[in-house]
This record gives sequence, structure tokens and C-alpha cells, in this order.
Amino acid sequence: MAQPGAHHEREHFFGKLKTVAALTVLSRVLGMIRDIAVASLGATRATGAFVMAFQIPNLFRRLFGEGALAAAFVPTFTETAERDGFAKAARLFANAFALLGAFLLLLASLAAAAILVWGVFFPGPWDRQLLLRLTLLMLPFLVTICLLALAAAALNCRGHFAFPAFAPILLNLFIIAAAWFVAPNYRDREFAGLHVIAASVTIAGFAQVAAALWLLWRTGFRMQFRLRPIEPGIRPMLRLMGPMVVGLGFLQFAEFLQTVIAWVFAATEHAPTLQLFGWEIAKPLSTATLMRLYAARRLYQFPLGVLAISLGVVVFPLLSRYAARGDTENLRDSLNRALRLATMESLAAGVGLLVLAGPILELIFQYRRFTPADTAASAHILRLYAVGMWAYCTTQIFLRAFYALKDTRTPLLVSCVMMAVNLVLVLVLIWVPAIGAGGFGLATAISATGNALVLAALLRKRLGRFGGRRLLASSLRSAVAAALMAGAILVLRAWLEPAAGWLIVAVCVPAGGAVFLLAARLLGAPELGELAGSLRKRRQQDQ
Repeated sequence: MAQPGAHHEREHFFGKLKTVAALTVLSRVLGMIRDIAVASLGATRATGAFVMAFQIPNLFRRLFGEGALAAAFVPTFTETAERDGFAKAARLFANAFALLGAFLLLLASLAAAAILVWGVFFPGPWDRQLLLRLTLLMLPFLVTICLLALAAAALNCRGHFAFPAFAPILLNLFIIAAAWFVAPNYRDREFAGLHVIAASVTIAGFAQVAAALWLLWRTGFRMQFRLRPIEPGIRPMLRLMGPMVVGLGFLQFAEFLQTVIAWVFAATEHAPTLQLFGWEIAKPLSTATLMRLYAARRLYQFPLGVLAISLGVVVFPLLSRYAARGDTENLRDSLNRALRLATMESLAAGVGLLVLAGPILELIFQYRRFTPADTAASAHILRLYAVGMWAYCTTQIFLRAFYALKDTRTPLLVSCVMMAVNLVLVLVLIWVPAIGAGGFGLATAISATGNALVLAALLRKRLGRFGGRRLLASSLRSAVAAALMAGAILVLRAWLEPAAGWLIVAVCVPAGGAVFLLAARLLGAPELGELAGSLRKRRQQDQ
């Protein structure tokens, strides 16, 4: 039975989606400007080293910050606040923050020592030395970004979503300033620009944490960070964290391993072949693969972050509240609504990227040393990533539903299997001449699809029916609207080509979006009204 006031609480959290999505759009746009600066240096081994080094602290953010710890923290914090009051929950946060900070400082110190030893005794070729230096420069970001993620989770639990969504904007502003205004002053020094950009990442991390702590203090957190005594909620959080490290970080962790594969299997001047069991085999990937892969990832992750991840951030505390209260009816209703919104957005975005991959990449990345050949290769990878867009987006919601129920074992087992499938597929597909580097995108799409379908089936067993017919009807409407959008874009492209990529994007993106929205409206899609905040019918049903 739905509890009184549940509707208003639900609408408050879903209403924050527009704020989070708007700030995320701005962050992603600034992120693209940042990426243009890096890509303009060329799809080279040096820029590949920066991409790989930057992904290391981001992996820890996703596993221990936004991933494992935040996902374990939100249900525990919410339950503590509901049961024991906010003051007790604030002490839990302070204790978790201090413990996380101590653990990360120790981890970063050990990593820095290992890098220094490796650099002294096993320096290797110049690309490895550059990778080690850039990683060392950005190691402090590993600490600050995880602490920021925990602080953002606490703010989200209190219904404050603006700054957590704004924090990446702050990071991008620092990097843009370094890339466009500081790094050019060091053009006469080899790789100095990449070192400047790496240093800006670390400086931005300290600024983000300082701003988050100030905002927490303003919102009522009177914290004394301490390692002991251990608060009662810490141990349940640690028990939840272990499985979550792999569970929630499936897509991100798989991407990091793919980055390692792209680095190892790329032919270079000092290592053009592989030595396997006495056989010498030419490496299947080019030196430019890592930067091309990075460009493709950035584009498919744009819509993923704008709505799906934003939606997951907003809905997670809400699902946790309903789970803590045992309010299964509202939990299922909120889950269904989030899935319908994620599916609608993902189908439109995925189809749009399929038909406009080349022109969009040309507009954003084809600048200075990022060549038309790089654009074409990145477009090939991007199209294959786009096939699984619906799965990436819905998985974000399914995982948070499991974690709100404090079930970490189920998504862990599913993710482990799918991660293994992903890596096997990558290692096979990159050797197929017609696929090549596109194997990274295709393997991710296949494994993510399996992940989403299995999670959906298992969650239905756990919660019962959560509106599968409504979800299927919504998906069919969105698929029809997306097909009409694709047709309109293809007609416009045939009419415009061989125009420049910017003109094709400027005409086709708004035209395609208009066709999709018009088609969805004519098909009676209720999600349009929900996105716009027009929920009169739902209010009448809840009253």
C-alpha cells in the first residue's frame, strides 16, 4: 500500500532530474571542448598515454567513489536517517569520509612508490616513461575524486543535486584553461602540454573537494572527521562494498581493461609484433587506436551521462527510501518510470549516433592533427557502441534497484560473467579484418545487452511485476519514433552531402530531434509529459 505523501516525495526527486540533466549537458559540452584540445594533439602514442593515465584515477572513482562506496553508502545513510535521525547519519558520513581518506592516501602513496621504482629500474621506451610520469602527476586526483563522490552521495541523500552535477564542470574548466591557455606556452618542450593538463587535473580535484565540504557544512553537516570509534553503519557498508566493486563498475571496469588491450595490441616502432609460443604475429591495432577509441567512447557516453546516469543518481536515494520502508508498490512504480525514461532517451540517442557518427566526430574532433582517417576509424567504433545504447542506460537503473534492496551478490555474479564475455569477444573481434578496432564497441554492446536482460529477469523475480507491459509499449513507441527519425536524417544527409560535417550536424540533429518528439507525441508517449513535469494524470491517480 502506498504511504501518504509518497507521491510528493517521488515528484520532488524526479523533478530534480531536469536540474541534474541540464548541468550534466553543460559538463559534457565542456568535456567535449576539453577533449578537442587533447585530440588536436593528434591520435598518437603520446595522447594515448594521457588517455590511459587519466582513466586510472577515474576507474577508482567509479569503483570506490561513485561505484562501490557510494552505492553502499546511500542505502545505509538513508536507513540510518530514517531510523535514528539526521545527526546520527551525519556522524556516519564523517566516519566513512575519514576512513576512505586514510585508505586512499595509503593506496596512492604505495602506488606512487611503485611507479617511482618502476621508472628507475624498468624505464622502458619513451611511451612507457611518459605514461608513468602522467600517472604520477594525476595520482592525487585518485584521492580527491573518490572523496568528492562520497560527499556528493551525502548531498544527494539530502535532496541536493546541483553541486554534485556541477563538480565535473569545475574539473573541465580547469583542464580547458590549462589546455587552451597554459599548455601552448610550452610548445617548445616535448610533451610539456600533456604534463600541464595532467597537473590541472590534480589541482581541480582539490578545488572540488573543498567546495563540496563547504556546501555540506552549509546544509547542516556538523562533522568531526574521525577514524575511531567506528560508527555502527560502517560494517554493513563494507559488507556491501566488496561485491559492488565489480557489480556497479561493470561497464567502466571493462572499458579500463579494453584500454589496456588497446595499448598492448597496438603496433609501435619498438614493438610491431607479438611473440606467442615462438610465433611472431603482427599486432592487429594501429598506434592511433587508443585516441580513436577514446573519441568514440566520449560520444556514446554523452547521452548516457545526460539522462541515464543523471536519472540513476536522482532515483537511487528514492528507491533506497522505499526499500527501507518496505514500500514495494512505490518502488516498482518509480523503477518502471525510470526505465521508460531511460529507454526512450537511449533509443533516440543510439539511432542518432548510428546515422550521424561520422559528421559528429568530424565536427568535434577533426582538428589539427586529428585526421579524416582518424574520424572514419572512430565513427566505425562509435556505430558499434551505439547498438547497445539502450542496454547501457537501463543497466544503470537495474543496478541501483538491486543496491537499494541491498542485494549485491546478484549483480556481482552477472557482471563477472558478462565481463569475461566482453574481454573474450574483444580479444577475438580485434583480429577480424572487417571489424578491427570496432571490436571494442561490438563486444561492449553484446555483453551489456546480456547484462541488462539477465538483471531484468532476476529483478522481476525479486520484486514481482514492475510494469513490463507498460515498459514494452513504451519501448515500441520509442523504437517507431526513432526509426522515423533515422529515415528523416538519412533523407536530409542524402540531400546535403557532400556538405561539411558541421552543416550536416546543424541541420540533421535538430530536424531529427523534432521528428522524434513529434512522432512520440502522435503515438501518445506519456514520457514526454513526465520529462516536462506535466504529471496531472498521475496526481489524480495517487490522490
